[in-house]
This record gives sequence, C-alpha cells and structure tokens, in this order.
Amino acid sequence: MSISESEREGLLTIDLVALVENYRWLRAQLKGGSECSAVVKADAYGLGVTEVAPALYAAGCRQFFVATQREGESLRRVLPADATIFVLTGVRPGCERDCAGARLIPVLVTADQMQRWCDLTLGLGGDASLAAPAALKVDSGMTRLGMGADEFSKLLEQRSLLRRANLQLILSHLACADEPAHPQNREQLNAFSAMVGELREVCPTVRASLANSSGICLGESFHFDLVRPGSALYGVNPTPAERNPMRPVANLRLPLLQLRRVTRDCGVGYGASQTAAAGSWLAVVRGGYADGLLRAQSGRGYGMAIAGNHRIRVPMLGRVSMDTTVFDVSALSDAQRAQLALIEVLGEDITVDDMGAAAGTIGYEVLTSLGHRYCRQYR
Repeated sequence: MSISESEREGLLTIDLVALVENYRWLRAQLKGGSECSAVVKADAYGLGVTEVAPALYAAGCRQFFVATQREGESLRRVLPADATIFVLTGVRPGCERDCAGARLIPVLVTADQMQRWCDLTLGLGGDASLAAPAALKVDSGMTRLGMGADEFSKLLEQRSLLRRANLQLILSHLACADEPAHPQNREQLNAFSAMVGELREVCPTVRASLANSSGICLGESFHFDLVRPGSALYGVNPTPAERNPMRPVANLRLPLLQLRRVTRDCGVGYGASQTAAAGSWLAVVRGGYADGLLRAQSGRGYGMAIAGNHRIRVPMLGRVSMDTTVFDVSALSDAQRAQLALIEVLGEDITVDDMGAAAGTIGYEVLTSLGHRYCRQYR
C-alpha cells in the first residue's frame, strides 16, 4: 500500500486564514490614518511568499517589503500592478535601471546611492524631471543599516538632489520595541520625528514609517503614516511579556520512523549527551536540523505525540541529527503507542516562540529555518 508524501516526509501546514486574521488585528491597532503594510522577506519568513503575499493583498494590504531585489522581482510577478514593493537593502550599483523597470522602490542609505539613482533612473518615474520612486532609511539609534545623523544633515543641504530623488518614504527601525519600558524606544522616536520634520521642509509629501510588529503595540505616536509588521503576521508574539494576541500560522508534524524500547541504560544520539533509562520507549521521527529543528534544541525541546485523539507532551532526547530526531514517549500507554504515527513540533501547543526559547533563540529564526523537504499544505 502506497503512502502519501506527508506521511513519508512530514507535513507543514500554513494557515492563511490565521495569517489574515493576524494582519487584521495589527491593522485594527492603528489610529489616525496610518496604513498597515506587510514584510514578506525571506520567502515570507519561510512560509512561502507566492501564497502568503496574495492572501495579504486580498485582505487589503497594498504595501510590501522584501529584503533583496531578486525577492522583489519574484514578488512583482505574483501581485497586481497596484501593489507597492520596497526593497529594504536598496539597490546594488549597476542594477538601478533593472530595479526601476521592475517597479520596485529601493530603500537608499547614502547620498552616493541617491545620486546614482537620480542619474540612472531620471524620467523613469513618469516625470522627466524626477527619478523613479525611492525611499530613504535613516539611523535613529539602532546603529545598523541607515543614514547617520551627520550624513543626513549634509543631505538636507542638497535640496536639488532630494527633490529629484522622488522620495516616497522615510523609514527607520526600532531596536528595543519588544521591551516597552526600554528608554531607547522614546529616544529613537524623538530622533526619527526630528528627521522627518527636517526632510519634510524639502519634501513635504514624503511619508514616514518607524514601527515594526512590536512597535505597533507601543502606541499611536510610533505609527506615523505606515507600519511594517513582519514576524507577528506569522504568529510570533509582538508583546513577549504578555499573552500572545497572534494566532499560530505554522503547524509541523513529523512522521514516525521507528518505535523502540531500550532494555538497558544507553546513550542517545551523537556524543551520547543524554541517556535513556532501561525500559524507555523512544520514537525516532523524520526531521532534523536540515529541516529547521534547530540543533540547539537538543535535550531541551519537546513535541506533542499524536495518538488517536490523544495529545501527549514528550521531550526530545539526545542531539538533533540532520535528518532525524528522537523523542522519549515512555509516558504513552501501550494502547497510545500502538496508535502513534506523528509527533507535532509546531502548532497550538508549541508556538514558534516556544520552539525558539527551547533553542535559546527567537521565533524568527525558527520560521526562516524551516526546510523544503516537508509536504506543504496551505489552508
């Protein structure tokens, strides 16, 4: 008897209804006319941009952010013409006309980038005196990608360049938004507000964007014209100190390869880092660190054994291997073990944040690490 691909390789289910509900919840937090965009970089955080982005578009989203020009070009092919696509890492030298031709908006971070953009895309924005649309990223305190305060002050003196650059958006990024009481949030808000005010003296219609997923939850003063949720769309908690208002989007179930009972105390997995006691029942499943089960979870992670109508929490045992992981299923009864076929490692009971915490990391890394050997199902 043949078996399905999901029974052979494991099943990763992406709940597009939950995704859209998360988007609508985030949008409902906005006041004062702010618009809610969607960050769909890294293949929509590993969940499949060709399915995720159209679902968000159907829910009313019209502004999208990707990381690279190639991601933007791929996204352009699956979204209607009225969708706006920003490229967060800008445009590489020599790629300006291709970027403009794909109707992508690069996020520029230096005056030299802006000068090249103006020189090479002049007139491509529909007005002979303007470059194709662009955006500007400023560093308000994260000290990552963005134009620093000194360079921004010098740019403000180049009024002719700013007017030709056809800037649609000025943006920055919060470093500590998931810690509401952190003083840097207010410091960055003040710094960004000042930069926005100065730029609007030259470019009065430019829109502004500061808030990421957690930034949305900091309140209206952080919202400006456009917010940019990413991780929260996919189920990551934007308010880590509080109950997660997001619905889980990813569900991952791994098929059982072998169920075995050990008759003596023995080491499990590479390095024999953990020991299974005599009499233990072990379940070996198809899925390892090549599939997104982070090796750092070894000895700390857990799953939900699915046995008929029963869901029993079971610990990982030993190190996660490339293709397989071992769980201790001794807590199951003989009847339950007879029904065991799958172990769930992501879902309602084990969120991406739970899995990240077990690995000493964050839910973002969990999502973007999910492999492509699973059978994927969109619901």
